[in-house]
Amino acid sequence: MRTEKVADHIVQWLKEYCTNANMDGFTIGISGGIDSAVTSALCAKTGLRTLCLEMPIHQAQSQVNRAKEHISFLKGNYTNVSDVTVDLTSVFEQFKNEVPQSHEDPNLNLALANTRARLRMTTLYYFAGLHRYLVAGTGNKVEDFGVGFFTKYGDGGVDLSPLADLLKSEVYELGHYLKVPTSILEAPPTDGLFGDNRTDEDQIGASYDELEWAMAMENKGKKPSDFEGRKQTVFNIYLQLNKANQHKMKPIPVCITPNSYKIL
Repeated sequence: MRTEKVADHIVQWLKEYCTNANMDGFTIGISGGIDSAVTSALCAKTGLRTLCLEMPIHQAQSQVNRAKEHISFLKGNYTNVSDVTVDLTSVFEQFKNEVPQSHEDPNLNLALANTRARLRMTTLYYFAGLHRYLVAGTGNKVEDFGVGFFTKYGDGGVDLSPLADLLKSEVYELGHYLKVPTSILEAPPTDGLFGDNRTDEDQIGASYDELEWAMAMENKGKKPSDFEGRKQTVFNIYLQLNKANQHKMKPIPVCITPNSYKIL
């Protein structure tokens, strides 16, 4: 990948989109992960106002530390970067108090995890509305169009997606080029939505390198039966998630009513 060219292209795209939309800048949720770090650095390079939001909800201290380190790096290098911390832990706990919960329900933990992401989306749009900013998405190609590893109307609720045409490995290349802190480059990817140490690989059952391989094989028309062992397992994981999460990746379906039904 011609990393410098890719970075410059995305920066120019961000700047042109924001200017044409008559908006004043960007807001990004900073998680301490590689995707939000690269997205925020690219937004900062536009020269437009860039607001970094920390929104912890029972967050692991290591994630908080990485987020703070990255924001300090950005503010030390770009005068257009500012930051706000909004601790949503009490909001999340209040929400839990107000809704019925059954700890025997196998879907409870996932529903609550997705609620965290949606509370953060609401917060991002609050600040975007205050300042006339666009909410910059942080999803990459594997997450957004491969396995659908994001929360619908959570981290998937954004105004524009600068990284969605890049594989995870390419995001890491950009991270090195943009001098993202080593602590972030070396940290195992995690969505941080469950309040424990589980990684993305723990949840998905495959690494991003493996998922990129499976995505490439699907594009070549290959089938799981063409492989054996781990490769077959990974390919099946990829295809199962891709199928199950199509509702996230496709536009909202609209029920088209026949005109003959509308005419009196």
